[in-house]
Amino acid sequence: MENEDTLTSTRRRETALACVRAGIDAARPDRVVDESVRLDGDRLHVAGTEYDLSDVDRIVAVGGGKAADGVADALERVLGDRIDAGAVVTPDPGEGERIERLHGDHPVPSQDGVDGTDRIRELVAEADERTLVLAIITGGGSALLPAPAEGITLDDLQRTTDALLDAGAEIGDLNAVRKHLSTLKGGGLAELAAPATVVSLVFSDVVGNDLSVIASGPTAPDESTYDDALDALERYGVDPPTAVRKRLEAGAAGDLPETPRPGDEVFDRVTNHILADGFTALDAAREVAQERDYDTSILSSSVRGEAREAALTHVAVAEEIEATGNPIEAPAVVLSGGEATATVRGDGVGGPNAEFALAAAVELPDSSTLACVDTDGRDGSSDFAGAVVDGDTVDDVRAARQALGNSDAYGYLGSRDAIVSTGATGTNVNDLRVLVVE
Repeated sequence: MENEDTLTSTRRRETALACVRAGIDAARPDRVVDESVRLDGDRLHVAGTEYDLSDVDRIVAVGGGKAADGVADALERVLGDRIDAGAVVTPDPGEGERIERLHGDHPVPSQDGVDGTDRIRELVAEADERTLVLAIITGGGSALLPAPAEGITLDDLQRTTDALLDAGAEIGDLNAVRKHLSTLKGGGLAELAAPATVVSLVFSDVVGNDLSVIASGPTAPDESTYDDALDALERYGVDPPTAVRKRLEAGAAGDLPETPRPGDEVFDRVTNHILADGFTALDAAREVAQERDYDTSILSSSVRGEAREAALTHVAVAEEIEATGNPIEAPAVVLSGGEATATVRGDGVGGPNAEFALAAAVELPDSSTLACVDTDGRDGSSDFAGAVVDGDTVDDVRAARQALGNSDAYGYLGSRDAIVSTGATGTNVNDLRVLVVE
């Protein structure tokens, strides 16, 4: 943490941030891949599954997302010169020996992302039945791997993505739209790679680990439809560019092919392995709390919905622990993960973790501290990971509520030594929240 010295003013805060740190570290690609992937002669072991490389002529590693650079580094250490070629698109690319590192932007796709995705398509298009494609699929891949479908421009994708994000669209709805405006999403990468063997290494940032939703499911069957995409636009009140609506309506009318469905032969040689997810972080955070002699409970790894509403449930849990000792006795640490959303209502930065923290702080008992972060280090479109608040963080309830109404939680929390800044963490398994009750 870049500003830890200003945050650890109490034992509760120090415990909360120690849990946060442990959770993020547990989901870092180098640690996860080292524990999940190993090479033994011509035998590649991935999460307990063995792959025979004696019939493989080429190994190609491709993909994208916020953790893709770290995964690529780890794969190069494990496989070395067995990797023949590769490319990943990521927000902060490093330098690789065998796998190209290409820049892309998140959460709104950019031309850099389009160019990087074109390079991935070139590499995968050369694959045959004696090729092993290692597909690196991590959170953020939807925006970082844009491949506009015929008739759709990058500007169309950007405007549609922006509008859905501002409307607080949940990830499944957002990706249903993006899958039907792109060529690699919704099983498109698997379709392009066939008949190669595809082994996907997945870092999940999606509640429930739905493979079709993580990075918009480039190697997974897709059950969403053009109708679903149109429905999402309608429910969130988004009026898309003309080309977007025209394509989605043509698909809904049966004039365009749907994305590959379950049972499609393009998935016959595809295996997806989820190497890390939100529970990876929660489990590590729980272990740290237990080592510090706190009673612990994982409330849920699937908290979602509007952040300011979900925050009240956490306040209620803190109040119940204080009043009755349920569901666990204090001193206690209650953990949760998932993906909250924040509908932008004003001209502030927004950020679901900051909104979660501030909404909770308005009513949080004096005995409690709550830390809320996005494990990738960027909360929404902000440059911060999240915030840590106590029962006395809010000294002006009216001002706090005004900040929430203007989507400016960071503006309120900034002067109260409450903002958590980590910089890019190199991983992404979504939100992590730590509630400490003394």
